[in-house]
Amino acid sequence: MLHFDIFCRVVDNYGDIGVCWRLARQLAAPPHQKNVRLWVDDLHSFKRLEPRLQTELNEQHIDGVTVHPWNDAQSFPPPAEVVIEAFACELPDTYKAAITDKTVWLNLEYLSAEDWVEDCHAQPSPQQQGKRKYFFFPGFTERTGGLLREENLKQQRLSWQQDQSNAQALWTKIGLSERTQIELMHGQRRQILLFSYPSAPVMALLQALQQGNHDTLVLSPTPFTPEQQVLSNDHLQLHHFNFVSQQEFDHLLWSSDLNFVRGEDSLVRALWAAKPFIWQPYEQEEGLHTKKLQALLDRSPMNQAVQTLMHTWSNCDSQQFTDQYLSCMQAPMWHRWREEALQWHNTLLQQKDLCTHLLEFCTKHQPTQ
Repeated sequence: MLHFDIFCRVVDNYGDIGVCWRLARQLAAPPHQKNVRLWVDDLHSFKRLEPRLQTELNEQHIDGVTVHPWNDAQSFPPPAEVVIEAFACELPDTYKAAITDKTVWLNLEYLSAEDWVEDCHAQPSPQQQGKRKYFFFPGFTERTGGLLREENLKQQRLSWQQDQSNAQALWTKIGLSERTQIELMHGQRRQILLFSYPSAPVMALLQALQQGNHDTLVLSPTPFTPEQQVLSNDHLQLHHFNFVSQQEFDHLLWSSDLNFVRGEDSLVRALWAAKPFIWQPYEQEEGLHTKKLQALLDRSPMNQAVQTLMHTWSNCDSQQFTDQYLSCMQAPMWHRWREEALQWHNTLLQQKDLCTHLLEFCTKHQPTQ
């Protein structure tokens, strides 16, 4: 059985730890059931995603994963057979020195749909003393490392959605009123999940929703500003909720009609929700995030109107967004958008998931003893 060490530094938007925690749990869970140690440099931030975490412990076991705090000054056990350096986080010097040429050493890279990823995926990066590290790129084609996806995820989603009491329990936990829950259950109010970066044209979205024909509930893990709260009324309800676990975040995606997501982890989860979504990539200099967005859309079945809407959201164009959004939410276009989202989900579901790709690579590259 392969043993894994995954090293993760928590950055400000929690995306790195979000991906690493999903990866660690999937490797440890059936059908893989690998021994996994996860080393994290900020347990307090990690706890916001995993409430079961106890920040004072030097070792704890959650969902089959052994979690350790990480600081470079501490001593480390011998490296595992597979070492994953997440997002070029740089391994501790003492740990790195103990790596041998029998170790499968990977740099798990950020997700991208750009063409160059296929050429760079699984390529070696020679290190000192004959050691080799490999680049491992998640992606949207079989020539990449694939996307993180739990075993039987589609069946889990459909089962959860078929029992209305699951959504009711979730809504109650995040503080929705009984009246609002009834409206959602009977289709009298649309639910939108809003998870965006601060630059997003949120006011333009709320103004569009005010003009729309449907009563709407907007759920956000980010508090609404006083300016935004002024727009709240019976037609447009705004509700802030506190951080939830990864599983509960999935459930919010599954129960929403439209999902606004940002960064890497929530993009993939929106795809697996099989619902219409709008993605905001992390903003980069010289408009590189726009290229990343277009690369993703080029691999999608999304129609041009939805593609334009995503670019307008990502480019923070408030003036254009309101009109484009209202157009996309009209009955014929909304129906088409929903069909395209399901089509994209089903297409990606046919590909191998990231854990399967990862284990095949490690088995192939593990030196014979």
